[in-house]
Order: sequence, then structure tokens, then C-alpha cells
Amino acid sequence: MRILALLAVALLAGCAASPTTPTSGDPFERINRGTYAFNDAIDKAVLRPVAKGYVRVVPGVVRTGVNNFLTNLAYPLTLANDILQLKPKAVGQDLARLVVNTTLGLGGLLDPASTAIGLPLNDEDLGQTLGYWGVPSGPYLVLPFLGPSSLRDGPSSVAQTVGNPRSLFGDSGVRAGTLVLSVLNLRAGLLQVDDLVAKSYDPYSFVRNAWMQRREYRVRDGATDEDSHEPPLEDPLEDPLEDPAAEAPPEVPPEAPPADPAVSPPDPSENPPPR
Repeated sequence: MRILALLAVALLAGCAASPTTPTSGDPFERINRGTYAFNDAIDKAVLRPVAKGYVRVVPGVVRTGVNNFLTNLAYPLTLANDILQLKPKAVGQDLARLVVNTTLGLGGLLDPASTAIGLPLNDEDLGQTLGYWGVPSGPYLVLPFLGPSSLRDGPSSVAQTVGNPRSLFGDSGVRAGTLVLSVLNLRAGLLQVDDLVAKSYDPYSFVRNAWMQRREYRVRDGATDEDSHEPPLEDPLEDPLEDPAAEAPPEVPPEAPPADPAVSPPDPSENPPPR
């Protein structure tokens, strides 16, 4: 549901953009649209049908275990980027999470770090690390097979894929199988947003705006620069919360209790005034 909230926010911007109108952050839009169409054709022909079959056939508890295992397998990359961003608190949390889930979680199939200890699931990558140290994102890019990215995040995405710990497996068949399972797990998690994208006025702009907004939030950890007078960014995937500063409704004074019909008012004739 949270990812649906993000795409709903981006829908307004996506509808406002014409498919032929250049966007300031997307100077390569013409090329990007061609790559997007290529990726979309592969998705419709192969990835989406296979992902639907995966969700339909494989029980939910098994899919959850697969997702936990793949997340834990790639978690050393998150830990490495915590160190590169000089975040000691996150380093401690993620190191504890990795150790607990690898041991007590049966190699990552279970997630006791979240369910039993309550450790947060951080998400850091090389592109966020470069952004943390001031490297601008650059123009928006759509990469073949990899999807939305930017001039900064594109090479980082390739480096993340190559540096994934699954490359340490000695058997090439195991490495390839883990890669295929990772793609399948990721695509299955996005099935819930297919209808929103398909029904948008311009799916390309819709996906671009949603990705750019979410990426900005992740790179900046939801905060603006210290010298900025703007309020902190809100996570576009979080459900909107009620504003505590909103004006409270006016208090209604309590109504007077109704008169008891059993008690009649005094009759002035019974007590005449003194003469």
C-alpha cells in the first residue's frame, strides 16, 4: 500500500506532462522513451507473466522466505555504504541485523532481527553514498533491463550488481539462479502497481516522476539541507498522518439538562407576598 501512495503522488505530475514536452531533468527523454518501450515489451512478454505465475503457485510464506534470504544476502552492501557515509549508528544496527539473521534466521530465511529485536531495515547503496557526499544526480536515464536511473546512479547500479555477494558463489549455475530469483522476487513485488501505471495518462512520465521523488528522499534521508528553511521531506511511501497542528473544531458548550416533567414549577398563588 505504501508504494501505491508514492505512485498516486506522481500521477498528478505524470498527467501534467505531455509525451512530447521536454523535461528539464530529462534531456535525453527521446532516447529514454525508446529504452522504456524496449524494457516494457520484455516485461509484458516475459517478466510479468512469470511473476504472476510465481505469485499464484508459490505460497506466501515461501515467497517471504525467499525475499528475506535475498535481502540478507545483499545486506553487506548496505553495511559497506553505511561505513562510507560515516553513519556509526546505522553500522551497528546493520551489523547486528546481518549477524542475527544469518545465524538465528537460518541463513536469512527468517527475519528475527525485525520480528524479535525490532532492528530497522536500512537501505543504502553506492548511488546514495555518492549523493551523500554531494555528487549531483545528473540527468534522468532509463537503462536497458535495469530501468529508471540517473547519470550518477547508473554506474552505481552496475557496480552494485557486480559487487553483490552472490558473485562469490563458486558454481556459475548457482550465481545465475540467484540472479534470476532476485529479478523474479523484485518483479513480483511490483505487480500491485501495474494497473496504476497502465491507467496513467503517460506511463513513462508517471514512472519517472515517482522514481525521482523516491530517489531524492532516499539520498537525503528525508531531510533538507541545514541552511534550508524548508520543512523536512516527507517519505512519499508513508501513509499521510493527521496534522497535529491543525485547528481543532470549536468546543460546543454542554446543553442544559432537560427539566424533569415530574417536578412542576411552584404556584405563586400558594405563597402570596406579604402586605
